Amino acid sequence: MNGAPIVLMSDQRVSAIPVIDCGEPLFDLRDVPELRLDKRLADERGAFAHLRVGLIDRLLTAQAMLPDGLRLLIVEGYRPLSLQRHYFARYAGELRTANPSWSEEFVHIQASRSLAPPEVGPHVCGAAVDLTLVGDDGVELDMGTPVNASPEESGGACYTHHPSLDDAVRANRRLLFHALAAAGFVNYPTEWWHWSCGDRYWAYTTGSTAAHYAHVDWPN
Repeated sequence: MNGAPIVLMSDQRVSAIPVIDCGEPLFDLRDVPELRLDKRLADERGAFAHLRVGLIDRLLTAQAMLPDGLRLLIVEGYRPLSLQRHYFARYAGELRTANPSWSEEFVHIQASRSLAPPEVGPHVCGAAVDLTLVGDDGVELDMGTPVNASPEESGGACYTHHPSLDDAVRANRRLLFHALAAAGFVNYPTEWWHWSCGDRYWAYTTGSTAAHYAHVDWPN
């Protein structure tokens, strides 16, 4: 969508990267008043509001780079492994039903456009955050699609650099992209809202020899 072919999280080059967990704990974003937290995916235990400690300062750095009047709106951080498995299996099932000629391997690959395979998922490591931009008035900027829109329902516009985007949407995504990339995050290019740091996909994208964050059970 932006020149080079997109490497999906199902790619063996991603899953082959070793993980050497640095031991950072999860931290509750609700204790960081500078960051705005959305409630659309809130769960009873507050898992969605947690991230590894090392990502918090990076988010604050990214937010400080935004133009006056704009802030990050955090939609989801940590996702329990059981929930990731549920989401992935459900989406794979939808694809399988809609495309009965697809092999199981191809279903797996296509599902990874929109959801990370559980074994490499950065959300289950507390290393990924789904977010968007919001004004001081609380109104979200037009990013072209809702957060978590699938390729099917968005006509591919969920891809960060999809060619069909109009100039205003492209400019809004560029603001988000530049701020988060400068703070050390990497984007999953099939999802404009998904950013991570320290996970396998981050390691692959940055050329690091190992990921810093492994799957974490919470609460444990």
